[in-house]
Amino acid sequence: MLRSMTGFGRCLIENQEATQQWEIKSVNGRHLDIKWHLPSFVHGLEPKLEKLVRQKASRGRVEITLFLQFIENCGPQPLFNANLANAMLTHLDKFARERGQTFTPDYNALLSISALWKDVSEDIAENLEKDLLEGLSLALDDWNEARTTEGKALAKDLHSRILQMEEWTGLIVERAPIIKEERVQTLRERLSEGLETLDSELEEDRFLQEVVILSDRLDVTEELTRLNTHLERLHELLRLGEDSGRKLDFTLQECFREINTCGNKISDVQISRLVVDFKNELEKCREQVQNLE
Repeated sequence: MLRSMTGFGRCLIENQEATQQWEIKSVNGRHLDIKWHLPSFVHGLEPKLEKLVRQKASRGRVEITLFLQFIENCGPQPLFNANLANAMLTHLDKFARERGQTFTPDYNALLSISALWKDVSEDIAENLEKDLLEGLSLALDDWNEARTTEGKALAKDLHSRILQMEEWTGLIVERAPIIKEERVQTLRERLSEGLETLDSELEEDRFLQEVVILSDRLDVTEELTRLNTHLERLHELLRLGEDSGRKLDFTLQECFREINTCGNKISDVQISRLVVDFKNELEKCREQVQNLE
């Protein structure tokens, strides 16, 4: 199924040790760009978490937040280097006595000395790692469900627009030969009028040469054939669904090229209106496709 790059997902898991809540928000983007908001001691798991995300998404700017709260005495415990702290305080006390001063340690200051505290992210329990990966996986499933729902709505809208463009293409196919005949007749009349003023007759061979040149200028058969092929391709890509965003965008650009050439070749009020409407519809489709993965 087609998926939108815009979506929101959430997962809340509670057990005897902790409560974890994942939130995922995303918008459209050319590539997969992940921004993490994790507790500091979980940063060590980021490579494994990102690998999981890349298994379930391919494009978009994704913001992932983890709210994690442990039951008392169940979470990772900070490791304090008491030996190093004792050595530091001993040296400071000695330094103060040598200067004839009294040293009174401020134990709160030890909290800000990173060298005294070991990073506990390397010691995340195996069961906690498993729980976090499971929680993120469930949040990603919820997120993908939301994106799929929006993708279905976008696909339905695109399908109706493509049908409308196919109808307009059919009108151009019907109108183009009529215009060619009208222009040939107009050419004959103008040449005849011009030759009458010169008291000459229209040479059929010369006239046929002019008709060939005019017909070539007005011929949009190849453009309309390619346009119909591109419109069929759009239907096919909508059916294929997954990872079709870039292909849809490229095919819409090709449609724009062909219909623009038709408008340039045929100077006709009715067709010009159809071409303008066609271009507007293609632009709306491209805006929609920009949100597809």
